[in-house]
Amino acid sequence: QVLLVESGGGLVQAGGSLRLSCAASGRSFSSYAMGWFRQAPGKEREFVVTISWNTAITRYAESVKGRFIISRDNAKNTVYLQMNSLKPEDTAIYYCAAYGGRQSFPPASPELYDYWGQGTQVTVSS
Repeated sequence: QVLLVESGGGLVQAGGSLRLSCAASGRSFSSYAMGWFRQAPGKEREFVVTISWNTAITRYAESVKGRFIISRDNAKNTVYLQMNSLKPEDTAIYYCAAYGGRQSFPPASPELYDYWGQGTQVTVSS
């Protein structure tokens, strides 16, 4: 069992930055790939970025490539999402998730992730 708690969301103007954190408790955090997803009102949950257990592989959605950076610190059981050059269309609830499957390349499909946090709201004003 892995418990995930996100923090760092808030209100920011377009062009600004935010850093989200996701703290994990439970066993074997370092064995999980971690992902960030987001869900805007009236829309389905969408993939943002994922990182493998050893940070060797990262995978970004095209919409955030070059603006967002994922990282993790396995010693602190935490994964981060640095969000720069934010746009109003980035407004959503952001969720972190843990993937414990066998795929060496972390998946983008949310249904493949095993554990989810409660989410943190990010609002970008124009």
